[in-house]
Amino acid sequence: MFDLFRSRARSVRILLGALMVLVALSMLTYLIPSYGTAGPGEMVVAEIGGEPLHMFDVQKILQQQLRNRQVPEAMIPHMVPQVIEAIITERALAYQAERLGFRVTDADVAETIRTLIPALYQGGRFVGTEAYAAMLAQQNVSIAEFEGDIRRQLLATRLRDLVLHGSVVTTPEIEEEYRLRNEKVKIEYVKLDTERFRAQVQATPEEIEGYFTARATTYQIPEKRNLAILVLDQEGLAQTVQPTDADIERLYNQDRDRFRVPERVKVRHILLKTTGDAAKDAGIQAKAEDLLKQIKGGATFGELAKKHSEDPGSAERGGELGDWVTRGQMVPEFEQAAFSLPLNQTSDLVKTQYGFHIVQVLAREEAHMRPLAEVKAELTTEWKNRRVAELVEQTTDAVQAALQKDPTAVAKVAAEHNLKLVRAEQVTVEDKLPVIGEHSAFQETVWMMDKGEVSQPVALTPTQVAMALVTDVFPARQAKLDEVRDRVRDAVLAEKAGKLIAERADALVQKTASLGGDLRKAAQSMGLEVRTSEEFGRAEAVEGLGPASYLEEAFTKPVGSVLGPLGLPDSRVVARVAAHSQADMSKLAEQRDSLRQEIKQRKARQRNSLFEAGVRQQLIRDGKVKINEDVVNRLIANYRG
Repeated sequence: MFDLFRSRARSVRILLGALMVLVALSMLTYLIPSYGTAGPGEMVVAEIGGEPLHMFDVQKILQQQLRNRQVPEAMIPHMVPQVIEAIITERALAYQAERLGFRVTDADVAETIRTLIPALYQGGRFVGTEAYAAMLAQQNVSIAEFEGDIRRQLLATRLRDLVLHGSVVTTPEIEEEYRLRNEKVKIEYVKLDTERFRAQVQATPEEIEGYFTARATTYQIPEKRNLAILVLDQEGLAQTVQPTDADIERLYNQDRDRFRVPERVKVRHILLKTTGDAAKDAGIQAKAEDLLKQIKGGATFGELAKKHSEDPGSAERGGELGDWVTRGQMVPEFEQAAFSLPLNQTSDLVKTQYGFHIVQVLAREEAHMRPLAEVKAELTTEWKNRRVAELVEQTTDAVQAALQKDPTAVAKVAAEHNLKLVRAEQVTVEDKLPVIGEHSAFQETVWMMDKGEVSQPVALTPTQVAMALVTDVFPARQAKLDEVRDRVRDAVLAEKAGKLIAERADALVQKTASLGGDLRKAAQSMGLEVRTSEEFGRAEAVEGLGPASYLEEAFTKPVGSVLGPLGLPDSRVVARVAAHSQADMSKLAEQRDSLRQEIKQRKARQRNSLFEAGVRQQLIRDGKVKINEDVVNRLIANYRG
């Protein structure tokens, strides 16, 4: 599909920036289940249309999610069944779509990839199969696997679209949705918050002790650890090593092909895109011929390109494509012109699938081998990086072996290997470690080890590696009152304040009722402050109270109604409906189409869940989907373990 182009090493580097796009795509939903080809001995989770889904496929998705910290570890056992179900459902939908005659072409797949990963196209040109494959290889995916998964997604999506198109939205539904979104209310309210009433209550020593005694098991001192952290600075190592000329020459000769530079050119062009309409394209050609005439008459190529070229990647640079271009990177007609033109010469009109081009060659290099002198600096850096990596491995292996032999010799070992030693005393799993800071991989490693164990090296930064020795472990235990007295006192005060607030809120409601619903007069008689809100809608927030969802009742009660007491996270509220503002139905027409679409999509989502379940169950009944529950349960059990 992508044979039109071929990349160089620089393209690979550029394209690695698109990796996060691929990761985000794969994590949005579980729609790309086939990350590898399973071996014959692997267990089959399910068969969909005769195609096996191996345990390996599911595990790769889960591992990818864990690497990207998508879900808390405690949720993994609950997530596994959902992932498996999502994968099976997606494949079942794709299979059913093919049975119903849906087809996805190579062009459909190519266009989808262009949309999802625009970094694959630099200046409108595909960066090449080499860079494309390198990007996917970072996720352990081949081109065939990735494009197969995209094809499956497109099939499933087209089948789902049937559900969306089948949703009908009536005029009354649109009007009701508009009314609910646009009607507003205003309230008077009294907020009795915990902080204010805490000052009115006290906690005696007896109350604190009694509260703690009744709930002693809920107060725990978490596990704590003493750590010795050893930090290796690779920059320091790099200063101690220097290659000889023989080392550099040997490295150069090991892979001379990497220094071969193919024939290449630097070009600029003006592109006028064609439409496929013969009449319109004739006018476009005439405009291109006029531009060519101006250039050959002495007009500035760059200025005309900035003004007229329709290639967004190069127009602002005066038509320059930027980097060197080699054979295989451009469509054939463009390549023929670029490599046949003399230096600084302008082509006649070049017609390609994109439109009419005017091409000019700015620089040319014949194929050649970069000499050793030219690449010596980069080879020196490469040699030093390799040597430092070897030394890091040797040092960390030696440190780990020495500490496993004698954990008490940590200071001596650190000094012998020129490592920075950092002590962390009585730290919990929530604490930031000195020097390390927040580093989830390092902390996870440390909290899985026993006393006396040494961690594997963990990269903290591109130039720092750390290892940790657990020197002591203090198990979690039930706290003593003196250790948590302040926490217990706060809990007693909060409880007493909550009871006082509830009593005052109930009294306010009763007082308001006795005064004929006059909340303001009732509050004043009790020394409480009454506030009046601005108008607010259902999707808005009320200043001082929070989301309007707390006050949903206000939208359905008549003016003058008293609401509450309402329980909010930090307070209780008594409110009175002060005013209703009805939706302005005269403006419905402006939103009718968008409301219809939103309601339609909401209905489609609801129907889609039923639809997916129905397709899956029908295929199971037909024997087209077979789920191996034993393997599924084993997989879940593995993650629980």
